[in-house]
Amino acid sequence: MKEKILNFLACPECGGMFDLKVAAMEDLEIKDGCLSCKNCGKAFPIKDFIPRFVDTDKYVDSFSFEWNKFYDVQMDILNNTDESEKTFLWKTGWKPEDMKGKLILDVGVGAGRFADVVSRWGGEVVGIDLSFAVEAAYKNIGQRDNVHIIQADIFHLPFRKETFNLAYSIGVLHHTPDTKKAFQSVVPFLKKGGEFAVFIYGYGHYHYFSDIWRKITTKLPIRLMYLLSSVAVPLYYIHNIPFFGKAAQFLLPTANWPDRRWRWLDTFDWYTPKYQWKHTWPEVFKWYKEERFTNIELYDIDKESSLCQICMRGKKN
Repeated sequence: MKEKILNFLACPECGGMFDLKVAAMEDLEIKDGCLSCKNCGKAFPIKDFIPRFVDTDKYVDSFSFEWNKFYDVQMDILNNTDESEKTFLWKTGWKPEDMKGKLILDVGVGAGRFADVVSRWGGEVVGIDLSFAVEAAYKNIGQRDNVHIIQADIFHLPFRKETFNLAYSIGVLHHTPDTKKAFQSVVPFLKKGGEFAVFIYGYGHYHYFSDIWRKITTKLPIRLMYLLSSVAVPLYYIHNIPFFGKAAQFLLPTANWPDRRWRWLDTFDWYTPKYQWKHTWPEVFKWYKEERFTNIELYDIDKESSLCQICMRGKKN
């Protein structure tokens, strides 16, 4: 943990400021220590360079497994690609010049895929995640001067109000117990005039059979699902057979990326999370309006997969 993070941290219980106790330092970072609230006395550990505001991954244990197992798959810097950069561009509408000199909140940092993009574009990014994916994120990008990784609950964020210039959550809010409340939980920590971009699953015929399969797969052991999800690797070739392939893909949807590890990862990601809500764009638009956002924009959907993807951004009034 970098000590400068104290400039925007606050107790998630009462909003108080912290006293810092350092137990171990390494390469100018705090490896182990404790944050104690000056107001209520609540203490939170710093363990392996990461402030921990939760002691369990609750309902996101599949993501803890996923991102530590597939920690390198979607990282542009580790694969010599620009796939994540392009994805960030079309899902948020932001460009590199929008990041420079800004303090940005990544809600659901995972292994650090998009926080990597933001930090390379010149933003100072704070990545939070409820899961132990934070360990993969720190491993990938946590030692950069403009990156901070925190394990925290979206419903009890450990920040001072109106701290961030920008915030984004790509593919995360719908994996919480309540998508709308998760959206609302972020808003108080965004500065007036700041922007919030989200990507949320929408309804589509693509989901029909996968939702049926999920009634089974979400009850299976995570390690078993890790093995079963590997079926996406050979199914790619079957799903690309004309006519027959499309029917097979509809009945047993799997990720269809050319890269075999992306197929495996995305298929595991689809079938294992406890929560996977779908919404409509008017519904998400209403959330922005209720929080008094302006300049609300709806971005395109992924027509290739027929999966309706709601990409929306607005400015806090």
